[in-house]
Amino acid sequence: MPHPAWKDDLVRIVGPRGYLDHPEDLRLYEYDGGVDKARPESVVFPRSSEEVSAIARTATRHGVPVVGRGAGTGLSGGAIPSQGGIMVGFSRMNRILEIDLANERAVVEPGVVNLDLSMAVDAAGYFYAPDPSSQRACTIGGNVAENAGGPHTLAYGVTTNHVFALEAVLPDGTIVQTGAWWPDTPGYDLTGLLTGSEGTMALVTKAVVRLMRKPETVKTMLAIYDTEDDCATTVSEITARAITPAALEMLDGTMLKMVEAAVHAGYPLDAAGVLLIELEGLKEAVEEQAEQVRLACLQCRAREVREAKSEAERQLLWKGRKNAFGAIGRVSPFFYVHDGVVPRTKIAPTLRLIGGVSSNSGLTIGNIFHAGDGHMHPIILFDARRAGDIDKAQKAGFDILEYCIQAGGSITGEHGIGMEKVHLMSRQYAAESLDMMRRIKELFDPARLFNPGKLLPGGRGCAEIRQPPLVPGTPVY
Repeated sequence: MPHPAWKDDLVRIVGPRGYLDHPEDLRLYEYDGGVDKARPESVVFPRSSEEVSAIARTATRHGVPVVGRGAGTGLSGGAIPSQGGIMVGFSRMNRILEIDLANERAVVEPGVVNLDLSMAVDAAGYFYAPDPSSQRACTIGGNVAENAGGPHTLAYGVTTNHVFALEAVLPDGTIVQTGAWWPDTPGYDLTGLLTGSEGTMALVTKAVVRLMRKPETVKTMLAIYDTEDDCATTVSEITARAITPAALEMLDGTMLKMVEAAVHAGYPLDAAGVLLIELEGLKEAVEEQAEQVRLACLQCRAREVREAKSEAERQLLWKGRKNAFGAIGRVSPFFYVHDGVVPRTKIAPTLRLIGGVSSNSGLTIGNIFHAGDGHMHPIILFDARRAGDIDKAQKAGFDILEYCIQAGGSITGEHGIGMEKVHLMSRQYAAESLDMMRRIKELFDPARLFNPGKLLPGGRGCAEIRQPPLVPGTPVY
Protein backbone atom coordinates (compact mmCIF):
# COMPACT_ATOMS: atom_id res chain seq x y z
CA MET A 1 0.00 0.00 0.00
CA PRO A 2 1.49 3.41 -0.94
CA HIS A 3 2.44 5.74 1.89
CA PRO A 4 -0.29 8.43 2.18
CA ALA A 5 0.91 11.93 1.38
CA TRP A 6 -0.67 13.32 4.53
CA LYS A 7 1.66 11.24 6.67
CA ASP A 8 4.66 12.85 5.00
CA ASP A 9 3.09 16.25 5.68
CA LEU A 10 2.71 15.40 9.37
CA VAL A 11 6.35 14.37 9.69
CA ARG A 12 7.38 17.70 8.18
CA ILE A 13 5.23 19.55 10.71
CA VAL A 14 6.25 17.81 13.95
CA GLY A 15 9.54 16.20 12.97
CA PRO A 16 10.32 12.47 13.04
CA ARG A 17 10.61 12.44 16.84
CA GLY A 18 7.08 13.81 17.15
CA TYR A 19 5.47 11.20 14.91
CA LEU A 20 4.43 7.57 15.38
CA ASP A 21 2.88 5.09 12.98
CA HIS A 22 4.46 1.71 13.73
CA PRO A 23 1.79 -0.84 14.78
CA GLU A 24 3.48 -1.56 18.10
CA ASP A 25 3.40 2.16 18.94
CA LEU A 26 -0.16 2.73 17.76
CA ARG A 27 -1.45 -0.04 20.02
CA LEU A 28 -0.67 2.18 23.01
CA TYR A 29 -3.17 4.76 21.75
CA GLU A 30 -6.11 2.56 20.81
CA TYR A 31 -7.82 2.74 24.21
CA ASP A 32 -8.62 5.07 27.09
CA GLY A 33 -10.08 4.24 30.51
CA GLY A 34 -13.34 2.96 29.01
CA VAL A 35 -14.15 -0.28 27.22
CA ASP A 36 -14.03 0.70 23.55
CA LYS A 37 -10.97 0.33 21.33
CA ALA A 38 -9.89 1.64 17.93
CA ARG A 39 -6.45 2.30 16.53
CA PRO A 40 -5.26 5.56 14.94
CA GLU A 41 -3.29 5.54 11.71
CA SER A 42 -0.74 7.95 13.11
CA VAL A 43 -0.02 9.85 16.33
CA VAL A 44 1.57 13.28 16.34
CA PHE A 45 2.94 15.35 19.22
CA PRO A 46 2.86 19.06 18.40
CA ARG A 47 4.86 21.60 20.40
CA SER A 48 2.89 24.76 19.60
CA SER A 49 -0.47 26.14 18.52
CA GLU A 50 1.01 26.78 15.09
CA GLU A 51 1.90 23.11 14.67
CA VAL A 52 -1.62 22.10 15.75
CA SER A 53 -2.97 24.53 13.16
CA ALA A 54 -0.81 22.98 10.44
CA ILE A 55 -1.95 19.49 11.46
CA ALA A 56 -5.60 20.56 11.23
CA ARG A 57 -5.07 22.09 7.76
CA THR A 58 -3.38 18.91 6.58
CA ALA A 59 -6.20 16.73 7.90
CA THR A 60 -8.88 18.91 6.31
CA ARG A 61 -7.05 19.03 2.97
CA HIS A 62 -6.85 15.23 2.84
CA GLY A 63 -10.19 14.47 4.56
CA VAL A 64 -8.59 12.60 7.46
CA PRO A 65 -10.29 12.40 10.91
CA VAL A 66 -8.58 14.06 13.88
CA VAL A 67 -8.85 13.12 17.56
CA GLY A 68 -7.18 15.01 20.42
CA ARG A 69 -5.76 13.15 23.42
CA GLY A 70 -4.54 14.27 26.81
CA ALA A 71 -3.47 11.56 29.25
CA GLY A 72 -5.97 8.94 28.02
CA THR A 73 -7.68 8.71 31.42
CA GLY A 74 -11.16 9.41 30.00
CA LEU A 75 -13.90 6.89 30.72
CA SER A 76 -16.34 7.27 27.82
CA GLY A 77 -14.20 6.68 24.73
CA GLY A 78 -13.78 10.39 24.02
CA ALA A 79 -10.16 9.93 22.94
CA ILE A 80 -10.75 6.77 20.90
CA PRO A 81 -10.12 7.24 17.15
CA SER A 82 -13.27 5.39 16.08
CA GLN A 83 -12.56 6.05 12.40
CA GLY A 84 -8.78 5.86 12.51
CA GLY A 85 -7.00 8.92 11.20
CA ILE A 86 -4.73 11.25 13.15
CA MET A 87 -4.41 11.35 16.92
CA VAL A 88 -3.01 14.60 18.30
CA GLY A 89 -1.26 13.95 21.61
CA PHE A 90 -0.63 17.02 23.74
CA SER A 91 2.04 15.63 26.06
CA ARG A 92 4.67 18.01 24.64
CA MET A 93 2.48 21.07 25.21
CA ASN A 94 2.72 20.85 28.99
CA ARG A 95 3.91 24.27 30.14
CA ILE A 96 2.38 26.56 32.74
CA LEU A 97 2.82 29.75 30.73
CA GLU A 98 1.83 32.32 33.34
CA ILE A 99 0.76 32.52 36.96
CA ASP A 100 -0.90 35.78 38.00
CA LEU A 101 -1.76 35.53 41.69
CA ALA A 102 -2.86 39.16 41.89
CA ASN A 103 -5.69 38.36 39.48
CA GLU A 104 -5.98 34.72 40.60
CA ARG A 105 -5.41 33.35 37.11
CA ALA A 106 -3.05 31.00 35.30
CA VAL A 107 -2.41 30.39 31.62
CA VAL A 108 -1.64 26.77 30.77
CA GLU A 109 -1.10 24.56 27.77
CA PRO A 110 -3.44 21.56 27.38
CA GLY A 111 -0.88 18.95 28.43
CA VAL A 112 -0.40 20.37 31.94
CA VAL A 113 -1.28 17.71 34.51
CA ASN A 114 -4.17 18.80 36.74
CA LEU A 115 -2.40 18.30 40.06
CA ASP A 116 0.80 19.97 38.84
CA LEU A 117 -1.02 23.30 38.59
CA SER A 118 -2.10 23.16 42.23
CA MET A 119 1.39 22.11 43.28
CA ALA A 120 2.88 25.07 41.39
CA VAL A 121 0.88 27.57 43.46
CA ASP A 122 0.57 25.65 46.74
CA ALA A 123 3.38 27.50 48.53
CA ALA A 124 1.64 30.80 47.76
CA GLY A 125 -1.59 29.55 49.35
CA TYR A 126 -3.57 28.86 46.16
CA PHE A 127 -4.98 25.83 44.35
CA TYR A 128 -6.88 24.81 41.21
CA ALA A 129 -10.28 23.56 42.32
CA PRO A 130 -11.45 20.88 39.81
CA ASP A 131 -9.99 17.63 41.16
CA PRO A 132 -10.91 14.46 39.24
CA SER A 133 -9.88 11.23 40.90
CA SER A 134 -7.29 10.88 38.14
CA GLN A 135 -5.84 14.33 38.88
CA ARG A 136 -2.31 12.95 39.30
CA ALA A 137 -2.38 11.96 35.62
CA CYS A 138 -5.20 13.73 33.76
CA THR A 139 -4.51 16.96 31.90
CA ILE A 140 -6.19 20.36 31.82
CA GLY A 141 -6.90 19.99 28.09
CA GLY A 142 -8.70 16.71 28.64
CA ASN A 143 -10.57 18.21 31.59
CA VAL A 144 -11.75 21.07 29.37
CA ALA A 145 -12.81 18.69 26.61
CA GLU A 146 -14.88 16.54 28.98
CA ASN A 147 -15.87 19.30 31.46
CA ALA A 148 -14.40 17.15 34.21
CA GLY A 149 -15.47 17.38 37.84
CA GLY A 150 -14.32 15.65 41.01
CA PRO A 151 -15.21 15.25 44.69
CA HIS A 152 -15.04 18.99 45.45
CA THR A 153 -17.35 20.14 42.67
CA LEU A 154 -20.30 20.31 45.07
CA ALA A 155 -18.96 23.62 46.36
CA TYR A 156 -16.66 24.70 43.55
CA GLY A 157 -18.36 23.49 40.38
CA VAL A 158 -16.93 21.63 37.39
CA THR A 159 -14.22 22.69 34.94
CA THR A 160 -16.39 25.17 33.04
CA ASN A 161 -16.74 27.22 36.24
CA HIS A 162 -12.97 27.71 36.34
CA VAL A 163 -12.13 28.48 32.70
CA PHE A 164 -12.16 32.14 31.64
CA ALA A 165 -10.66 31.96 28.16
CA LEU A 166 -9.38 29.50 25.58
CA GLU A 167 -7.16 29.45 22.58
CA ALA A 168 -8.31 26.80 20.13
CA VAL A 169 -7.63 25.53 16.63
CA LEU A 170 -10.56 25.03 14.27
CA PRO A 171 -10.66 22.27 11.61
CA ASP A 172 -9.54 24.70 8.88
CA GLY A 173 -6.47 25.61 10.96
CA THR A 174 -7.76 28.97 12.18
CA ILE A 175 -6.49 29.85 15.67
CA VAL A 176 -9.20 31.60 17.71
CA GLN A 177 -9.39 33.12 21.16
CA THR A 178 -12.54 32.96 23.28
CA GLY A 179 -13.39 34.72 26.52
CA ALA A 180 -11.00 37.05 28.35
CA TRP A 181 -9.11 37.56 31.60
CA TRP A 182 -12.36 38.32 33.43
CA PRO A 183 -15.74 36.53 33.64
CA ASP A 184 -18.95 37.51 31.85
CA THR A 185 -17.42 38.80 28.65
CA PRO A 186 -19.72 40.29 25.97
CA GLY A 187 -20.94 38.26 23.04
CA TYR A 188 -21.69 34.57 22.81
CA ASP A 189 -20.12 32.33 25.44
CA LEU A 190 -17.80 30.42 23.11
CA THR A 191 -15.60 29.38 26.03
CA GLY A 192 -18.57 27.65 27.64
CA LEU A 193 -19.56 26.13 24.30
CA LEU A 194 -16.15 24.57 23.71
CA THR A 195 -15.75 23.37 27.30
CA GLY A 196 -17.32 19.92 27.35
CA SER A 197 -17.57 19.66 23.54
CA GLU A 198 -15.21 16.65 23.63
CA GLY A 199 -12.93 17.89 20.85
CA THR A 200 -15.70 17.69 18.27
CA MET A 201 -15.44 21.35 17.23
CA ALA A 202 -11.90 22.53 18.06
CA LEU A 203 -8.62 21.50 19.68
CA VAL A 204 -7.78 23.58 22.75
CA THR A 205 -4.18 24.83 22.79
CA LYS A 206 -4.25 27.23 25.78
CA ALA A 207 -6.55 27.92 28.71
CA VAL A 208 -6.87 30.79 31.17
CA VAL A 209 -8.08 29.21 34.41
CA ARG A 210 -9.11 30.40 37.85
CA LEU A 211 -6.85 29.98 40.87
CA MET A 212 -8.43 29.99 44.32
CA ARG A 213 -7.03 30.84 47.71
CA LYS A 214 -6.78 27.90 50.10
CA PRO A 215 -9.34 28.06 52.91
CA GLU A 216 -8.35 29.02 56.44
CA THR A 217 -9.79 25.83 57.95
CA VAL A 218 -10.56 22.39 56.56
CA LYS A 219 -12.41 19.74 58.55
CA THR A 220 -13.01 16.21 57.30
CA MET A 221 -15.65 13.94 58.82
CA LEU A 222 -16.67 10.32 58.35
CA ALA A 223 -20.27 9.29 59.09
CA ILE A 224 -20.88 5.54 59.38
CA TYR A 225 -24.22 3.83 58.68
CA ASP A 226 -25.85 0.43 59.01
CA THR A 227 -28.15 0.97 56.00
CA GLU A 228 -27.63 2.57 52.60
CA ASP A 229 -30.99 4.34 52.86
CA ASP A 230 -29.98 6.19 56.03
CA CYS A 231 -26.67 7.15 54.44
CA ALA A 232 -28.41 8.51 51.33
CA THR A 233 -31.12 10.34 53.30
CA THR A 234 -28.46 12.26 55.22
CA VAL A 235 -27.39 14.04 52.04
CA SER A 236 -30.72 15.85 51.75
CA GLU A 237 -30.79 16.52 55.50
CA ILE A 238 -27.43 18.30 55.36
CA THR A 239 -28.42 20.50 52.44
CA ALA A 240 -31.79 21.23 54.10
CA ARG A 241 -29.79 22.87 56.89
CA ALA A 242 -28.36 25.34 54.35
CA ILE A 243 -24.92 23.75 54.50
CA THR A 244 -22.93 23.14 51.31
CA PRO A 245 -19.90 21.02 52.12
CA ALA A 246 -16.83 21.31 49.95
CA ALA A 247 -17.23 17.57 49.36
CA LEU A 248 -19.89 15.01 50.26
CA GLU A 249 -18.91 11.54 49.07
CA MET A 250 -20.56 8.17 49.65
CA LEU A 251 -18.99 4.71 49.63
CA ASP A 252 -21.18 1.62 50.00
CA GLY A 253 -20.23 -1.54 51.88
CA THR A 254 -18.88 -3.29 48.79
CA MET A 255 -16.48 -0.46 48.07
CA LEU A 256 -15.47 -0.05 51.72
CA LYS A 257 -14.15 -3.58 51.90
CA MET A 258 -12.09 -3.22 48.73
CA VAL A 259 -10.70 0.20 49.62
CA GLU A 260 -9.82 -0.67 53.20
CA ALA A 261 -8.00 -3.85 52.17
CA ALA A 262 -5.79 -1.82 49.85
CA VAL A 263 -5.31 1.51 51.65
CA HIS A 264 -5.93 0.81 55.36
CA ALA A 265 -7.54 4.22 55.75
CA GLY A 266 -9.59 3.28 58.80
CA TYR A 267 -12.88 2.68 57.00
CA PRO A 268 -15.25 0.29 58.87
CA LEU A 269 -15.57 -3.09 57.20
CA ASP A 270 -18.99 -3.88 58.66
CA ALA A 271 -20.80 -0.71 57.55
CA ALA A 272 -23.45 -0.58 54.82
CA GLY A 273 -22.14 2.82 53.78
CA VAL A 274 -20.22 5.90 54.84
CA LEU A 275 -20.28 9.58 54.00
CA LEU A 276 -16.96 11.38 53.63
CA ILE A 277 -17.74 15.01 54.37
CA GLU A 278 -15.39 17.95 54.03
CA LEU A 279 -16.08 21.47 55.28
CA GLU A 280 -14.01 24.52 54.42
CA GLY A 281 -13.98 28.20 55.35
CA LEU A 282 -13.34 30.46 58.31
CA LYS A 283 -12.60 28.58 61.51
CA GLU A 284 -15.69 29.71 63.42
CA ALA A 285 -18.06 28.97 60.54
CA VAL A 286 -16.55 25.53 59.95
CA GLU A 287 -16.88 24.61 63.63
CA GLU A 288 -20.54 25.62 63.62
CA GLN A 289 -21.23 23.73 60.39
CA ALA A 290 -19.45 20.64 61.69
CA GLU A 291 -21.81 20.50 64.68
CA GLN A 292 -24.83 20.88 62.40
CA VAL A 293 -23.51 18.13 60.11
CA ARG A 294 -22.93 15.85 63.10
CA LEU A 295 -26.52 16.39 64.28
CA ALA A 296 -27.89 15.80 60.77
CA CYS A 297 -26.00 12.51 60.51
CA LEU A 298 -27.19 11.33 63.92
CA GLN A 299 -30.75 12.34 63.11
CA CYS A 300 -30.53 10.05 60.08
CA ARG A 301 -29.34 7.18 62.29
CA ALA A 302 -25.59 7.31 61.73
CA ARG A 303 -24.08 4.95 64.25
CA GLU A 304 -20.90 7.04 64.52
CA VAL A 305 -19.55 10.36 63.28
CA ARG A 306 -15.78 10.77 63.32
CA GLU A 307 -13.60 13.81 62.72
CA ALA A 308 -10.08 13.55 61.34
CA LYS A 309 -7.82 14.58 64.23
CA SER A 310 -4.81 15.50 62.12
CA GLU A 311 -3.83 16.39 58.58
CA ALA A 312 -2.29 12.93 58.22
CA GLU A 313 -5.58 11.28 59.20
CA ARG A 314 -7.49 13.56 56.84
CA GLN A 315 -5.17 12.73 53.94
CA LEU A 316 -5.51 9.02 54.69
CA LEU A 317 -9.29 9.20 54.41
CA TRP A 318 -8.95 10.97 51.08
CA LYS A 319 -6.31 8.51 49.95
CA GLY A 320 -8.94 5.81 50.30
CA ARG A 321 -11.38 7.81 48.16
CA LYS A 322 -8.89 8.88 45.50
CA ASN A 323 -7.28 5.44 45.14
CA ALA A 324 -10.49 3.45 45.02
CA PHE A 325 -10.06 2.41 41.39
CA GLY A 326 -6.66 0.93 42.12
CA ALA A 327 -8.17 -0.93 45.08
CA ILE A 328 -10.75 -2.54 42.79
CA GLY A 329 -7.97 -3.91 40.63
CA ARG A 330 -6.90 -6.11 43.52
CA VAL A 331 -10.31 -7.81 43.49
CA SER A 332 -11.42 -7.93 39.87
CA PRO A 333 -9.36 -8.14 36.65
CA PHE A 334 -11.82 -5.81 34.89
CA PHE A 335 -14.27 -3.15 35.96
CA TYR A 336 -16.55 -0.74 34.17
CA VAL A 337 -17.03 2.74 35.67
CA HIS A 338 -20.21 4.60 34.77
CA ASP A 339 -21.50 8.00 35.72
CA GLY A 340 -25.02 9.27 35.83
CA VAL A 341 -26.78 12.00 37.77
CA VAL A 342 -30.03 11.93 39.74
CA PRO A 343 -31.66 14.48 42.05
CA ARG A 344 -30.13 14.03 45.50
CA THR A 345 -33.56 13.05 46.82
CA LYS A 346 -33.46 10.06 44.45
CA ILE A 347 -30.14 8.63 45.64
CA ALA A 348 -31.72 5.98 47.88
CA PRO A 349 -34.06 4.54 45.20
CA THR A 350 -31.22 4.69 42.67
CA LEU A 351 -29.03 2.60 44.95
CA ARG A 352 -31.87 0.10 45.29
CA LEU A 353 -32.21 0.00 41.50
CA ILE A 354 -28.46 -0.62 41.17
CA GLY A 355 -28.76 -3.46 43.69
CA GLY A 356 -31.47 -5.02 41.54
CA VAL A 357 -29.39 -4.65 38.39
CA SER A 358 -26.51 -6.34 40.20
CA SER A 359 -28.71 -9.29 41.21
CA ASN A 360 -30.24 -9.65 37.75
CA SER A 361 -26.91 -9.51 35.95
CA GLY A 362 -25.03 -11.70 38.41
CA LEU A 363 -22.28 -9.06 38.57
CA THR A 364 -20.97 -7.28 41.65
CA ILE A 365 -21.60 -3.53 41.52
CA GLY A 366 -19.98 -1.19 44.02
CA ASN A 367 -20.85 2.46 44.53
CA ILE A 368 -18.49 5.33 45.28
CA PHE A 369 -19.84 8.69 44.22
CA HIS A 370 -20.39 12.42 44.67
CA ALA A 371 -23.48 12.17 46.84
CA GLY A 372 -23.85 15.91 47.41
CA ASP A 373 -25.01 16.54 43.86
CA GLY A 374 -26.48 13.10 43.12
CA HIS A 375 -23.62 12.18 40.81
CA MET A 376 -23.56 8.38 40.81
CA HIS A 377 -20.56 6.22 39.94
CA PRO A 378 -21.65 2.58 39.82
CA ILE A 379 -18.60 0.37 39.31
CA ILE A 380 -19.41 -2.91 37.60
CA LEU A 381 -17.00 -5.79 38.19
CA PHE A 382 -16.69 -8.42 35.47
CA ASP A 383 -14.25 -10.75 33.75
CA ALA A 384 -13.83 -10.14 30.02
CA ARG A 385 -12.25 -13.58 29.68
CA ARG A 386 -15.60 -15.13 30.58
CA ALA A 387 -18.03 -15.40 27.67
CA GLY A 388 -20.85 -12.85 27.85
CA ASP A 389 -19.50 -10.89 30.79
CA ILE A 390 -18.68 -7.72 28.86
CA ASP A 391 -22.16 -7.70 27.32
CA LYS A 392 -23.74 -8.12 30.74
CA ALA A 393 -21.61 -5.31 32.16
CA GLN A 394 -22.55 -2.92 29.38
CA LYS A 395 -26.25 -3.76 29.65
CA ALA A 396 -26.11 -3.24 33.42
CA GLY A 397 -24.57 0.19 32.90
CA PHE A 398 -27.16 1.22 30.34
CA ASP A 399 -30.04 0.01 32.55
CA ILE A 400 -28.72 2.25 35.33
CA LEU A 401 -28.39 5.25 33.01
CA GLU A 402 -31.90 4.81 31.67
CA TYR A 403 -33.16 4.92 35.23
CA CYS A 404 -31.17 8.12 35.80
CA ILE A 405 -33.01 9.74 32.89
CA GLN A 406 -36.38 8.55 34.20
CA ALA A 407 -35.53 9.97 37.63
CA GLY A 408 -35.03 13.43 36.10
CA GLY A 409 -31.25 13.23 35.89
CA SER A 410 -28.56 12.87 33.25
CA ILE A 411 -26.51 10.17 31.53
CA THR A 412 -23.27 11.89 32.52
CA GLY A 413 -21.98 14.32 35.10
CA GLU A 414 -18.29 14.45 34.22
CA HIS A 415 -17.17 11.50 32.09
CA GLY A 416 -18.72 12.84 28.90
CA ILE A 417 -20.71 11.08 26.19
CA GLY A 418 -17.90 9.94 23.91
CA MET A 419 -18.80 6.83 21.96
CA GLU A 420 -19.95 4.94 25.04
CA LYS A 421 -23.26 6.77 25.57
CA VAL A 422 -23.87 8.36 22.18
CA HIS A 423 -26.94 6.22 21.47
CA LEU A 424 -28.50 7.36 24.77
CA MET A 425 -28.46 11.03 23.77
CA SER A 426 -31.77 10.52 21.96
CA ARG A 427 -33.24 9.39 25.29
CA GLN A 428 -31.85 12.46 27.06
CA TYR A 429 -32.85 15.11 24.48
CA ALA A 430 -35.68 15.71 22.04
CA ALA A 431 -34.93 15.43 18.34
CA GLU A 432 -35.20 19.21 17.91
CA SER A 433 -32.53 19.82 20.56
CA LEU A 434 -30.17 17.29 19.04
CA ASP A 435 -30.66 18.81 15.60
CA MET A 436 -29.70 22.22 16.99
CA MET A 437 -26.52 20.72 18.45
CA ARG A 438 -25.67 19.12 15.12
CA ARG A 439 -26.04 22.44 13.33
CA ILE A 440 -23.70 24.10 15.82
CA LYS A 441 -21.17 21.29 15.35
CA GLU A 442 -21.30 21.70 11.57
CA LEU A 443 -20.66 25.45 11.80
CA PHE A 444 -17.28 24.63 13.34
CA ASP A 445 -16.61 21.36 11.52
CA PRO A 446 -18.59 21.12 8.26
CA ALA A 447 -16.61 18.09 7.06
CA ARG A 448 -17.18 16.29 10.39
CA LEU A 449 -13.53 15.40 10.79
CA PHE A 450 -12.97 16.41 14.43
CA ASN A 451 -13.60 13.46 16.73
CA PRO A 452 -16.27 11.89 14.51
CA GLY A 453 -18.77 9.50 16.02
CA LYS A 454 -18.70 11.15 19.44
CA LEU A 455 -21.22 13.07 21.52
CA LEU A 456 -24.03 13.32 18.95
CA PRO A 457 -26.01 10.37 17.54
CA GLY A 458 -26.77 9.99 13.85
CA GLY A 459 -25.05 11.56 10.87
CA ARG A 460 -22.13 10.21 8.91
CA GLY A 461 -19.80 10.01 11.89
CA CYS A 462 -22.00 7.96 14.18
CA ALA A 463 -23.23 5.67 11.42
CA GLU A 464 -19.70 4.60 10.63
CA ILE A 465 -18.50 3.93 14.16
CA ARG A 466 -16.84 0.57 14.55
CA GLN A 467 -17.02 -0.73 18.12
CA PRO A 468 -15.11 -4.03 18.28
CA PRO A 469 -15.71 -6.25 21.30
CA LEU A 470 -13.24 -6.02 24.12
CA VAL A 471 -10.28 -8.32 23.62
CA PRO A 472 -9.72 -10.67 26.59
CA GLY A 473 -6.82 -9.46 28.67
CA THR A 474 -7.43 -5.80 27.87
CA PRO A 475 -7.26 -3.63 31.01
CA VAL A 476 -10.40 -1.64 31.82
CA TYR A 477 -10.12 1.07 34.45
